[in-house]
Parts: sequence; C-alpha cells; structure tokens
Amino acid sequence: MAARLLQRLKEQGRTLATAESCTGGGIGHVLTAIPGSSAVYLGGVISYTNGVKAGLLHVPQQILDTVGAVSPETAEAMAQGARTAIGADVGISVTGLAGPNSDGSGKPVGLVYVGASDGKTTLIRENIFPGDREAVRDQAVREALRLALELTQ
Repeated sequence: MAARLLQRLKEQGRTLATAESCTGGGIGHVLTAIPGSSAVYLGGVISYTNGVKAGLLHVPQQILDTVGAVSPETAEAMAQGARTAIGADVGISVTGLAGPNSDGSGKPVGLVYVGASDGKTTLIRENIFPGDREAVRDQAVREALRLALELTQ
C-alpha cells in the first residue's frame, strides 16, 4: 500500500506529510523503506504529547481539553496541521490508544482515529483494532495508508 500511495502521489505531482501519535513513526518508517520515497514524502511529526499536537500541529487546545487527543476532531486537526506545517499537499494522521492500558478517559484500548486531508477534502475513520500494542499499531499504519489511498483516488 505504501508503494501504491507514493506512486499515485508522484503521478499526481503531490507531496505527503504525516502526523503520528500512537504509531510513533510507523507510517514514516514504511514510507521511507521504499527507495525514492523522498520525491513525495516530505516528513512527519511524532506528536506523542498534547503539547506537541498543539504547538507544532496547531491542534486547538479547546479540542484537546474537551474531546481529547483520541478523537476524530484531533485526527482531523493533526492531518491538516501536518500538511500545513511541513508544506505538503496531503497530510495523514493517527491518534489512538495502543495499550496495554487506557488513558483514563474511558475510551477503549484499540480505539484509533486516522485522518487524511488535502486541503479540500478531509476523511476521518474511527477504528477499534483488536490485539496487543504491536497489533494495534500495525493495523493503524495500514488503515492510515488505506485512507490516504482513498483520498487520492
């Protein structure tokens, strides 16, 4: 999927940026494993804390305070923030709870929101992934790539 996404964006003459929380750079890792990815993938932000989400990605503090970091609103703001902060045409984001424990918010482990934005259209998808921390993170990376492919078709 990563190779398909990079090829599609290259053909469209567009660039890509990422904003990752629970995946900790997993999307960037799979993208940069592909030779020539630098023609499309400009970079990413690992926004593991709310301070980084607000400070670098411009996720409004009100969103973080009211609905939390694990929310569709945060995923949307992260995708848009990655795109604008890095200067890319498309931004993709992931925020969620990979486990093994919840964050005390009452949201279940495995809840992950992925986002993709190109400045005109933003897609957000809620997922509840089964499995341990590694399985949740792997599924989140795949779903983010799938959503970006959907956005760019």
